[in-house]
Amino acid sequence: MSNPSSPDRILIFDTTLRDGEQSPGATLNVEEKLIIARQLARLGVDIIEAGFPFASPGDFEAVQRIAQEVGTADGPTICGLARATKADIERAGEAIQPAVKGRIHTFIATSDIHMQYKLRKSRQEVLAIAPEMVAYAKTFTDDVEFSPEDAGRSDPEFLYQVLEAAIAAGATTVNIPDTVGYLTPAEFGDLIRGIQENVPNIDQAVISVHGHNDLGLAVANFLEAVKHGARQLECTINGIGERAGNAALEELVMALHVRRSFYNPFLGRPAESEDPLTNIDTRQIYKTSRLVSNLTGMFVQPNKAIVGANAFAHESGIHQDGVLKNKLTYEIMDAQSIGLTDNQIVLGKHSGRNAFRTRLQELGYDLDDQALNRAFLRFKELADKKKEITDWDIESIVNDETQQAPEHFYLDLVQVSCGDNSRPTATVIIRTPDGQELMDAAIGTGPVDAVYKAINRVVDIPNQLIEFSVQSVTAGIDALGEVTIRIRHEDRVFSGHAANTDIVVASAHAYLHALNRLYAALQGGKALHPQRDAAPVAASR
Repeated sequence: MSNPSSPDRILIFDTTLRDGEQSPGATLNVEEKLIIARQLARLGVDIIEAGFPFASPGDFEAVQRIAQEVGTADGPTICGLARATKADIERAGEAIQPAVKGRIHTFIATSDIHMQYKLRKSRQEVLAIAPEMVAYAKTFTDDVEFSPEDAGRSDPEFLYQVLEAAIAAGATTVNIPDTVGYLTPAEFGDLIRGIQENVPNIDQAVISVHGHNDLGLAVANFLEAVKHGARQLECTINGIGERAGNAALEELVMALHVRRSFYNPFLGRPAESEDPLTNIDTRQIYKTSRLVSNLTGMFVQPNKAIVGANAFAHESGIHQDGVLKNKLTYEIMDAQSIGLTDNQIVLGKHSGRNAFRTRLQELGYDLDDQALNRAFLRFKELADKKKEITDWDIESIVNDETQQAPEHFYLDLVQVSCGDNSRPTATVIIRTPDGQELMDAAIGTGPVDAVYKAINRVVDIPNQLIEFSVQSVTAGIDALGEVTIRIRHEDRVFSGHAANTDIVVASAHAYLHALNRLYAALQGGKALHPQRDAAPVAASR
């Protein structure tokens, strides 16, 4: 590109695996992160922020393996987050090293409230640290991104100084975060315009934006920023992330896709141009949304824009009549454009292992032999219960088999007795981490409550059940039921997910999966949070 600050399209920077994973209960293991990273590559994102390598050995391993396996020559740039300290930057540089295209994203707060109460540093100190750490990151990779944390509440004149110094030190992207989701679209647009007009060397860097959705304005803020020169959008699948989440990738991409004629002129294109504004394969959006929802346990509400279950549903008779006559009467985009197609019967009970593997590959899944065998056994079990097996059924089975934490506790048996004139009773047999098989029983207010109480008698880890939801994968009385639960232990939330035609069995497995995550966390300790935990003093200071 002749002008690095004005790429000919909007770059999509996906932070699902970093900021998205900071959603309460959305913790992912290394294998789960790899599954999502591969799908993000198929989706066509330009940059994957794969994690915060300094946070924990697990985060470091995840970033490094994604760099090795997804960061290929034709794949996305792989990015690691680092606070503005040498230790963080060194760890990030080591983690991204295997990627053909690697990026270090370093940040330091620039708002007075953050500098005074979190960093306990003066403006002069921050103004010195930012370029020094950008220059240090530059010794590991040519691609360095700098973020002034809480830019939205920073003094503009000081912000301009920090950005100018960071770019002079080698930052090729400067990211402007609305860290607390405070700004309105007009204010965010003014902030980007002010940077364009007052940072002398801004033409040497791409302007990126990052924002949280505390006031429900993140997507609107980003679209306004595009109008004023932002060319990279930092977003997550389904909008997951801290507190109310981040700007949602699917909403941004489809807004730019559907309203191309409006946004084209801001990128110097003719309004009528049909060239896409992003590199995203929109047909992969729905599949990616479901994958992230299943692996994180973060349920997508039915009325969620683009990917919600009701996004293309029409209840009103007037709407239904209009859509039947011409879809454009009430639909501004085609459901097929995001990969949402009618469920077709793809396999049956007589289908073999090779046919099953081929269909999985067509759906974008590449499983090793062990995972394939587990998924195939689940498929055959389901085929004995259901006459019609759909792509959604298959995806649910595969996600269920590939997403789980290591099974420290394993459910060997669950049996329930219940009815309108009986007391719900559950019996469970659980294999413990030391190899024992323990059986216990309990009475509850309902079958699921009885199962959970029986499990708690065997797995004695204090927790509070804070969410329980059941979703049908497809229509029909024989549909798979997907159960997602969230439990709290002290200040941490853990999710569990399972699918089965018997929702009581699915509920039992989902609870064990959440308990296994909790148990693993108790064994491994707590990872650092990049924005809340105190940073070590830079080595040179």
